Amino acid sequence: PIRAHDEFFTYLVRDAEGRILLQSHAADPTVFPPYDGPGFGQNATHRLYSDAALQDTIRITVAEPLAHRMSVAREIQMSLGLPLLVVLPLALASIILAVRFSLAPLHRFRTRLEARGVRDLSEVPAADLPTEIRPLAATLNSLLARLRDAFEAERSFAANAAHELRTPLAGAIAQAQRLRSETKDPTIDARAAEIEATLKRLARLSERLLQLARAEGGRLRMDQSADVRTITRVVVEDIARSTENGRLMLNLPDTPVLSDIDPDALGILCRNLVENALRHGAQNAPVEVTLTCDGQLIVANEGPAVATQTLERLTGRFERADAKTDGSGLGLAIVSAIAERIETSLLLQSPRPGETSGFQASVRLPTDAPNAHVKDREHWP
Repeated sequence: PIRAHDEFFTYLVRDAEGRILLQSHAADPTVFPPYDGPGFGQNATHRLYSDAALQDTIRITVAEPLAHRMSVAREIQMSLGLPLLVVLPLALASIILAVRFSLAPLHRFRTRLEARGVRDLSEVPAADLPTEIRPLAATLNSLLARLRDAFEAERSFAANAAHELRTPLAGAIAQAQRLRSETKDPTIDARAAEIEATLKRLARLSERLLQLARAEGGRLRMDQSADVRTITRVVVEDIARSTENGRLMLNLPDTPVLSDIDPDALGILCRNLVENALRHGAQNAPVEVTLTCDGQLIVANEGPAVATQTLERLTGRFERADAKTDGSGLGLAIVSAIAERIETSLLLQSPRPGETSGFQASVRLPTDAPNAHVKDREHWP
């Protein structure tokens, strides 16, 4: 050898008779089996490769120790495996971050949809969505627009139907009253009075049914807020003009109570609560209507306490605590429907809090911010 070195590969060059013509300096002839043709072979300690040249007169066999092969394989595994242990987690994290970043607009779009209430049918912003998702968002916004138009059409129909029903019913009532004033026959007068009473009940029932349809189908919250004190005052004043004995008492806060509830819906809610209290409460006791600074509308009246089982079913349609009283059984059902649509609830309590009798109904209106304490107190004679 030119210099000392380790040989990982050793070889023998032999002739056709098996005589060694040339060999590496570290070759051990005992390791090399007799030549049996070109190709790979293996024994207990070495991996071998043989080939021939010059018409099979010169034969070469190369041997590599199996221990060296295993050592090289381990080095290859370590040189490839260790970087993979670092690269694979980084690649996986990069893929996750890239997917999350690319899907972030879709996640924001879904969050905006989940945050929507039943009243919000406005267009969902979709400008930041990926190009592939924008057609879906456009279709969804088109559906919301059609639903919004349908609700507006239903609201318009309910208002027009209420107006159209009032006119013929009012005419029929007027004819019955005229018949009573013109007849001298007590029998005809009694029948005309019964017809008039029936027509009035029909008018009230049709009005309540239309209010119920309005509460269940229309849009009950607006895009802008308004002071609900004004609406409450107008409704209570209107009812007070037709109420005897000055039973209505109104308590209002001294600062505005801003809410986005639809004015018509608030008027229907307030009117039904007050009329229900007047009809079913003690006839000579006052009915208190209170609007708190945080938007809670409370209507309370005196009277015998109502059983808990009865309270639970009062918000059902055509349910009345006392079957003897005149009423449609729809007032509290309408209030409950409106409360549900504005994402709150109707709370019925009997007896009144801190009392042993009476009845109290309360609804918390959606408000922008808390206001001052209740200050103004009004009473109508």
